[in-house]
Amino acid sequence: MSNWPPDPNKPSNNNSNTPNNPTQMPANMAGREWHVIEKTLLASIEEQRRARRWSIFFKLLTFGYLILLFVIMGRGCSSGDGTGIEGLDTKSPHLAVVNVQGVISEDNPANAEDISDSLTQAFENPNAKAVALNINSPGGSPVQSDQIWQTMMDLRKEHPDKKLYAVIGDIGASGAYYIASAADEIYVNPSSLVGSIGVILPNYDVEGLLDKVGVEDRTMTAGEYKDILSMSRPLTEFEKQHVEGVLADTHQHFIDAVKQGRGNRLKNPEQNNLFTGLFWSGEQSIALGLADKRGSMRQLEKELQLDNVVDYTPVDPIQQLFDRFAVKMGAGIGSSMKLDSLVNEENTTQIR
Repeated sequence: MSNWPPDPNKPSNNNSNTPNNPTQMPANMAGREWHVIEKTLLASIEEQRRARRWSIFFKLLTFGYLILLFVIMGRGCSSGDGTGIEGLDTKSPHLAVVNVQGVISEDNPANAEDISDSLTQAFENPNAKAVALNINSPGGSPVQSDQIWQTMMDLRKEHPDKKLYAVIGDIGASGAYYIASAADEIYVNPSSLVGSIGVILPNYDVEGLLDKVGVEDRTMTAGEYKDILSMSRPLTEFEKQHVEGVLADTHQHFIDAVKQGRGNRLKNPEQNNLFTGLFWSGEQSIALGLADKRGSMRQLEKELQLDNVVDYTPVDPIQQLFDRFAVKMGAGIGSSMKLDSLVNEENTTQIR
């Protein structure tokens, strides 16, 4: 029977420094081995405990962050304190502003649902003495634009005593002008780009390029014209006429909306090619009846004598949180730099 591992407390029977049994180790060596093993096991257990503690810490930190996020979002989406949009005073007479910025699309901030909701909220507030659309957009979806246009026309009928303005900045073209045409008055900068009353459907024929690089189109369809806009083949004459008919119908909806919104203010639309997709400067658009007068949002405020301006545009609570954090951080850095400057100035004065 093996004597390994030996009892370190039991004296060895061999007085020689070298054990007769090759599996038997000296008492002092055996004691050290067990001490090392014990330390290794204890270190492993301690490491596992430390890992569990850090795991619990990070889980609690994540949970706390989520709770804070939900609280901030709840405050950002609610206006139960009566302070109104963005914490501004909506209980006093004010000019209600709704921004239409960027491409008009369901997936962008300038979408029909958000803008229509903001316009409705502005019109229904009796303290909003006027409503203004702040437009800087090249256009976008005809469907989204028409839905906003319909909302504007309906609100004007429901609230005939409240005027609706459109103020065009850099550009108010295509779908953006579609929207602007529903306003009571359109203000432009002399250098604004205005108009582009037309419809476009981009399409390319790359059949020659595919043949040159050796690419074969294997698209399969169920329906003779399902691949009518395929880039790998040219349009047939019938397909071309069909697509042009769809675009012409959409274009006519655009024209009818502009005529209904602008009425007799349009100057010789056919002779001046107002509905051909051309665009003009703000100065030219006034002469053509596409706009009413020069002006900016600031000038409109002065004209209406309304110092209180409330932005009704929906705000993403997360983005608002980061914006506020950035502002506060900037203010803190600025204050710190100012304080350091004052301290250095005081020290310099004392040295002198």
